[in-house]
Amino acid sequence: MELSKVCSREEIIAQFKDGQTIAIGGQTNQYMPDRLIDCLLESGAKHLTVYSIDSSDPGHGVSLLLENGRVDAMITTHVGTNPLTNQRIQSGLLKAEFNPMGTFIERIRCGGAGLGGVLTKTGLGTVVEEGKQVITVNGERYLLETALHADVALTRCRRADPIGNLTYSGSSGHASHPVVATCGTLSIVECDHFCDLGEIGPDEVKVPGMFVDMILA
Repeated sequence: MELSKVCSREEIIAQFKDGQTIAIGGQTNQYMPDRLIDCLLESGAKHLTVYSIDSSDPGHGVSLLLENGRVDAMITTHVGTNPLTNQRIQSGLLKAEFNPMGTFIERIRCGGAGLGGVLTKTGLGTVVEEGKQVITVNGERYLLETALHADVALTRCRRADPIGNLTYSGSSGHASHPVVATCGTLSIVECDHFCDLGEIGPDEVKVPGMFVDMILA
């Protein structure tokens, strides 16, 4: 039986469709899944909703999707490094929902864990509260921030084996990729180093292969 989840660029490109929700790991141009973003661009898919910590700098990462007119909406934490994104928001070409960093990551984590959402005090009494459910627990008020689940998750890892066990290196690798990799119906990973089965020890695995569907080695 063939266990390998390694796929060709062509197989990965074929997975993208108009209107999908795409979760993308990485932050401020650091350790982005650039080869997978290239695959998404080559697919021609448009009218996308993107979950990403930020929108990268112009000419890099997530910004390439925006500059090519592929993204209709984003859920993010900030766009301060990319004036082009703000221009698209102000002109009505891009809908954007902003979350505090911790809230964003926990919503992604809930999406991967099959949970409905997370309770947080962040945003209470501000415009963030508008339109959201407030839940009282033991006399304390919390906002319910619903889970974020994507059609496709695009992430990058340091090492991967044929069945999709993943390891990471450094703060850029650990910052969002392990969480984002779990939140997609289809999880696609690009790896820096492809290993034989058994080379990654059980204690080294940060994302088990059960979460991973396709690997671009």
